[in-house]
Amino acid sequence: LGLCTAFLCVTWSLLDYHQSLRSFLQDKYELSLGSSIVYFLWNLFLICPRILVIALFALLWPYGVAVHFPLVWLAMFLWVSLQGTNFMESPGPEQLYRAMVAVILYFSWFNVAQGRTLYRSIIYHGFILVDSALLALSWLWCRSPSEEHWYLVPVLWAALPCYLLGLALRVAYYKWLHPNARGQQVGGCDEVDANGSTDGVELRSFAVPELVNRRMWWLVQAQFPISWPGDQHIPKGAAAIESAV
Repeated sequence: LGLCTAFLCVTWSLLDYHQSLRSFLQDKYELSLGSSIVYFLWNLFLICPRILVIALFALLWPYGVAVHFPLVWLAMFLWVSLQGTNFMESPGPEQLYRAMVAVILYFSWFNVAQGRTLYRSIIYHGFILVDSALLALSWLWCRSPSEEHWYLVPVLWAALPCYLLGLALRVAYYKWLHPNARGQQVGGCDEVDANGSTDGVELRSFAVPELVNRRMWWLVQAQFPISWPGDQHIPKGAAAIESAV
């Protein structure tokens, strides 16, 4: 029950994060109800099997994860570096940013570069699928036959079709349910989950009464100086909020 609750909370946080950022971007449509449901489900079905096999591997070899995590993290860090991210303004913080993105990629997809993500997604999910399969097979091969938690075996076997279902829902989301970009967004490019460039992107007007997400509005008020209506300058701090997408 605790694991299932954790999966739901993490997936809901991803959906809420995505919706909150979209509510502040003037050139992006917000998610519809159907898009939100599919977005929630494909993240759930991709994250659950990944965390499950890592947890089972850690139960069998508590110190094995201390070797597995740095190796996969290093591969992800090099991969992010090859994509040439430019989120920060100086090399030092940029390396820290790439290191944190590599941690996220250990568990879930995170887009950090402009352009179509089809081939990058295939490479990433192929790598994660092979890595997770090796962890699962290691656990099945080395577990004790007298293991009392017999129900974990069918659950583990169900992880593969669950992951494949998540991939199918992700394809369906980006093909039919992803919100269309507005005029300023370049056609044919997928969204970047985090990008330091703010060219051609504007925050939603803070004076608009139909602003959806009040939590983000109060967060901006508390953390950054706000330019009131009529002021042509958007403060750098406020621009940092928009740049997260």
